[in-house]
Amino acid sequence: MQLNPYLIFNGQCEEAFKFYEKCIGGKIEAVVRGRDTPMADKIPAASLDKIMHMRLIVDGKLLMGSDSMANDYRAPQGMSVTLSIEAPADAERVYKALSAGGKIEMELQETFWALRFGTFTDRFGIPWMINCEKTAA
Repeated sequence: MQLNPYLIFNGQCEEAFKFYEKCIGGKIEAVVRGRDTPMADKIPAASLDKIMHMRLIVDGKLLMGSDSMANDYRAPQGMSVTLSIEAPADAERVYKALSAGGKIEMELQETFWALRFGTFTDRFGIPWMINCEKTAA
C-alpha cells in the first residue's frame, strides 16, 4: 500500500506542478487535460484546458493533482503535505524555494525533534511542512 497526496487547485495545477518539479526535483510523468479524455465532448469549453490529472514522481514517490472542474473549489484545510528531508542544507534549500511568494507560518528552525522544521502555505494555497529529523541517539 502507498499513500499519496492528491492536490486540487483552482486552475493553477500545471503551474504549481512545474514549480514543484523545479523546487523539489523529480519528473512530471502525466498531464491529462479535459480535452484529452474520451468525455471531452461533455466538458464545458471553459474546462477543456484544465488539468484533469497530473503526476509528479520524486524518488519513487507520487504527488498527484488536478484543477477543480466545477465552480466548487475549496481551499485545503486541516492537512499539510510533509517533506521529510535528511540533510539540513537540503531542507533549507527546499523550504526557501517552495515558500517563495507564499505565507510563512513557522520559520525553518531547530526544534526538540528536528534539526530543521518549518511550515508555510505556498503561493498556490497548499500547506506544507518541511521536516529534517534528528537522528536517534
